[in-house]
Amino acid sequence: MEQYVEDSPQFWEDIYLADEAGWDLGGPTPIFKSMAGELNPGKLCILGCGKGYDAVQFSRNGFDVTAVDFSRTAILSLEKLAGPANVHLNIIQDDIFSLSQKYKNTFDYVLEQTCFCAINPKRRNEYERLVYSLLKSQGRLIGLWFPLDKSPDKGGPPFGTTVSEVKHIFRGSWDVEIEEFPELSVDPRKGREKLIIFRKNNKGANYELPVAKM
Repeated sequence: MEQYVEDSPQFWEDIYLADEAGWDLGGPTPIFKSMAGELNPGKLCILGCGKGYDAVQFSRNGFDVTAVDFSRTAILSLEKLAGPANVHLNIIQDDIFSLSQKYKNTFDYVLEQTCFCAINPKRRNEYERLVYSLLKSQGRLIGLWFPLDKSPDKGGPPFGTTVSEVKHIFRGSWDVEIEEFPELSVDPRKGREKLIIFRKNNKGANYELPVAKM
């Protein structure tokens, strides 16, 4: 399998150590904070959880949270945050693509926020298959897709995307449940991110997607 610089944990560790994690909002993502109080609690996986603000928020609202990140610094920050919050989390420092077998059909929800844009675009179909494997039947992928104002071929991370690309990749095996530009987006991301919630259906258990056109 071809290797990309983003596949290395040291790549992400260096970003955190240099304090260059531009995706870090310093607190929970506003739209997710709101949703944490509205959704029925269940088993939730956050891929590329970063410092874990959203993980702690959902746990406080009664969700059984598994939080995954490549960076040791990010994981240590999450552990430090979780202690005073008095929440229990399943915290994993690992490559997200290693999860598919151990956690197959485990989660009611997968939360996507700046993970899709962090992996190399050539792995996006693999990411779709990972999320499909992690979710239970009828499970939801809650995605805040970003950045929509950057062409996928302009490099990254963050690697740009489009709504049409996202919906092309998450098709067949998925039904769109909600699609909107959230009013709660932080100002620097307004119009640059879109909330799309996909529900896993039973059409694509063995469905192999072709590579999406960029």
